[in-house]
Amino acid sequence: MSRVEDAISTFKGDYNCAQSVLSTYSHQYGLDRDLALKLATGFGGGIARYGRTCGAVTGAFMVIGLKYGMGINNKVEEKEKTYQYIREFSNRFQEIHGSVICKELLGCDINTPEGKGYYNQNQLFEKKCLQYVKTSAKILEDIL
Repeated sequence: MSRVEDAISTFKGDYNCAQSVLSTYSHQYGLDRDLALKLATGFGGGIARYGRTCGAVTGAFMVIGLKYGMGINNKVEEKEKTYQYIREFSNRFQEIHGSVICKELLGCDINTPEGKGYYNQNQLFEKKCLQYVKTSAKILEDIL
């Protein structure tokens, strides 16, 4: 199974978009899958369903940080490289989907009963969110 398929399969389980993306790549960069799932839990639905930055996007940002990020070695160039790849990722995702903001991507606020109802009635999990996870994994495959 490819990592793109793994991310989609994880998302089809009980895991959110951020968990699905981060946990798919975590072991490759030294982060235990269980810890990755725990770490990314609060980022689903645009950060705790607030509709902010899409969880598939924040999950990818964390993966990029795992590979390129600045650790205790204090190498500032690694921070700059991380920012560069996150900007590249964001631009590519936005070119495909028009935004990186969950509320804008979904056209509703899933933090409200009305928005959650709209999300469910219009099958946005299947029609949109799966695609965002897939896109995030595909972009990661290109830039990692």
